[in-house]
Amino acid sequence: MHILKHTNKLTWGTVFQKEEVQRLLIIFGILILLAAPVTGCLNSDSSNSDIDNGQPNIVYILADDLGYGELGAYGQQKIETPNIDKLAAEGMIFTQHYAGSPVCAPSRYMLMTGKHPGNAYIRGNDGMPERGDVWDFEAMRKDPGLEGQRPIPDSTYTMAEMLSEAGYRTAAIGKWGLGGPGTEGHPNEQGFDLFYGYLCQRQAHNYYPDHLWKNRDRVFLDNIVQNPHATLPDSLDPYDPDSYKKYQEQPDYAPSLMQQELLSFIEESKNAPFFLYFASPIPHVSLQAPDRWVRYYRQKFGDELPYTGDRGYVPNRYPRATYAAMISYLDEQVGDLVEKLKQEGIYGNTLIIFSSDNGPTYNGGTQPEFFNSAGPFNNSYGWTKGFTHEGGIRVPMISHWPGVIEAGTETDHISAFWDVMPTLADIIGRELPGATDGISFAPLLRGNVDRQITHDFLYWEFPAYGGQQAVRMGKWKGIRKNIVKEGNMDIALYNLENDLREEHDVAAQHPEVVRKIQEIMRQEHSRANVETFRMNALNGSN
Repeated sequence: MHILKHTNKLTWGTVFQKEEVQRLLIIFGILILLAAPVTGCLNSDSSNSDIDNGQPNIVYILADDLGYGELGAYGQQKIETPNIDKLAAEGMIFTQHYAGSPVCAPSRYMLMTGKHPGNAYIRGNDGMPERGDVWDFEAMRKDPGLEGQRPIPDSTYTMAEMLSEAGYRTAAIGKWGLGGPGTEGHPNEQGFDLFYGYLCQRQAHNYYPDHLWKNRDRVFLDNIVQNPHATLPDSLDPYDPDSYKKYQEQPDYAPSLMQQELLSFIEESKNAPFFLYFASPIPHVSLQAPDRWVRYYRQKFGDELPYTGDRGYVPNRYPRATYAAMISYLDEQVGDLVEKLKQEGIYGNTLIIFSSDNGPTYNGGTQPEFFNSAGPFNNSYGWTKGFTHEGGIRVPMISHWPGVIEAGTETDHISAFWDVMPTLADIIGRELPGATDGISFAPLLRGNVDRQITHDFLYWEFPAYGGQQAVRMGKWKGIRKNIVKEGNMDIALYNLENDLREEHDVAAQHPEVVRKIQEIMRQEHSRANVETFRMNALNGSN
């Protein structure tokens, strides 16, 4: 203002020469030009001077079957994840975060509802085979009513409904698994303005499906219909890459189509708060990835033995390279998402959370021992996906919120999926209409460690894989297995401070701890509404 006033004086004054006036006007213009890029940079990147963090955009990225040890930020040595690692370096790493369940559908239910498995409607994967042959993909093309898992009831109150009521535009892009077409569990019936991807988990076993869903409409693709649980015909040479073309070289790669939708959603929603639930199907098998990434890891790893489909899911000539390629492609997508937020000038007002729905799988050609997929936990079958051991339910979680979360922080706060909904409610200043089993970790994100409430315990139950219960209580982990299969009611006890691999059962040495865990298992279990999810041995018996 001082220069402006001074310039005006010079323009109409008689003391200074005309060229001196022009020189000062030029200087004034240069100062204006210098100021403009600074303002633009602040708005589009990470400054908080013009940002209202009371209503941040929220992006929740959920990988599928990504193990605790499969990110560079969590110690991975072979698979490259620079974009996710950068989120971790600029945000907060949770070292003791837990999924809702050791398999897909129930874990996603706990995330969406803030319920733990003992109070949940969905407690396992349920394809509802009473509808017909739900594994016949030709039949599903003709009758979409065969798609989807058991739907969540209309009465369910979801995270998306909460955010929608608070004025957020909402989208679920990726894999749903909580209700098929025409059911009350459809994402458009559960608070999401936009859905794009797989409604059905079985369809998601193939990254080259014949169709995806956009809201309530099927979007047909240029891929052939094929069963993703096929073995390589004996007539084909397993060492010839051409033998695998049917499974690896279809025109439309579903994750790429999903990426286009989520970037468009960000662009269309940039002027108001939005919630983007990016439920990527990666790296769940089948092993299928963009060829450029497969070539990269083939060069890195060298030649390898083919996978011919003997452990489920489609055959693959280079299973190690393809598995790594899938995770690096997901990482690339995360990088593109972040760049889009920056381009739209909303990166600084966006909370990003990255996690996985359960631990790494054991089939479909994956090699968890080669990649050390479970990190410090046991990588063997019986200890990862499908089981309530640490390798099955402890998952990576990274939270990133410029100007709010201190960069480069790490926390050992014990948390679970059912904490996410109350956390988001806390962040947007909204009271939940009913009780949840979660505790907000928003104080921790904001750096108010002294105000952070902690869990006395976490509880899981899972009716499949023999029937299981688990409790995390401080350093103690109690597990009861084979409840359905054998009627077992004994509890194994592990001290996670010195036994992360859960190799030493110390129940006999600590009977008082076992009794506490037994009581927690009794009080937290409620009879399941759905018969498929009931463990009759628990009903009044423990």
